Amino acid sequence: MNRFRTLDDLGDITGKRVLVREDLNVPMADGTVSDDTRLRAAAPTLLELADRGAQVLVLAHFGRPKGAVVEKYSLRQVVPALAGVLGRPVGFVAAGETPDLADGEIVVIENTRFDPGEEANSAEFVNHLKSLGEIYVNDAFSAAHRAHASTVGIAHALPAYAGRAMEAELNALEAALGQPVHPVAAVVGGAKVSSKLDVLMHLVGKVDHLIIGGGMANTFLAARGVNVGKSLCEHDLAATCEEILANAERAGCTVHLPYDVVTARQFAPYPPTETVNVHEVAPDAMILDVGPAAVEALADVLKTCRTLVWNGPLGAFETPPFDTATVALARTAAALTREGSLVSVAGGGDTVAALNQAGVAGDFSYVSTAGGAFLEWMEGKTLPGVAALEEAAQGSTP
Repeated sequence: MNRFRTLDDLGDITGKRVLVREDLNVPMADGTVSDDTRLRAAAPTLLELADRGAQVLVLAHFGRPKGAVVEKYSLRQVVPALAGVLGRPVGFVAAGETPDLADGEIVVIENTRFDPGEEANSAEFVNHLKSLGEIYVNDAFSAAHRAHASTVGIAHALPAYAGRAMEAELNALEAALGQPVHPVAAVVGGAKVSSKLDVLMHLVGKVDHLIIGGGMANTFLAARGVNVGKSLCEHDLAATCEEILANAERAGCTVHLPYDVVTARQFAPYPPTETVNVHEVAPDAMILDVGPAAVEALADVLKTCRTLVWNGPLGAFETPPFDTATVALARTAAALTREGSLVSVAGGGDTVAALNQAGVAGDFSYVSTAGGAFLEWMEGKTLPGVAALEEAAQGSTP
């Protein structure tokens, strides 16, 4: 039996009212959607259900209204952009209204977080949602780490299925860390070890190569006795870094830290820089990127691997030229993926931005736009929204 049911498991849904949990929490500028990535991700599921004759009711949250009706968080403002992406009309249903739909019609229900019962996963709000539909489809992996009414409660109240975006995400994650082909490499970057402690602790027992970059690498280097000058560094986490390195050694995981680095005296675009061995960092310098020799060695590591999971940049990529290492290694991973030797899965906001900057996001096997959910998955945590779909699949198919 599959871990979860998909749209392929639905029979004739003509005239059926289908509640679809999507992620419509999109960025806005001057009252219009400034990035429609999440809307485009929702399109395949919504169009397939509508084209199969279902009456499609979209559930989503927007912002953090904290259980109150806050007009600036109304989903009404997202509807025109969604209609544009779908290429067909999309209706809107205000809070508390009961919609009257035709077969094949799509409507967006007002922000679920306007009701305090959403985040509390209250039985009352779940019953309200249940009254709106006959079938539930969760297509919002990015909200799967929240045990809310529209992600968990309703999945236990109605026959529950994964939408196409959710299905693709879960299959990609399974290929990356669930049942991956070894050797497996993980790239973990970003500013602080403290924000990714659980990720690192989990990964050393799962992967063959752990590549650490960003400000995090400075903390590990300092723990190893390297003088990192004025670099961003959490010196108080030295013992924690040693524990992670010891766990990695026991698990047979090779940890890769940079041995040459790019340094500067000021953190600004295109300052004077020096590429030095990590043991030669000047007392008044900052490490801002991984050096070219280390990047070349890391590229050779990836060439020996079959699976890659990536979260976080190797350097201060948003400030040139400190995007060089991230772009170079991403292009190597993309080339290996294109030739079919590597399954590459990446996720997290900074990571997506870095891959777009390198021009290779489309070449990775899968790029997740989920933030918190992707990170919690990398920590090995159970995601409530996913667990609810798996539990629904264990019951009899309605």
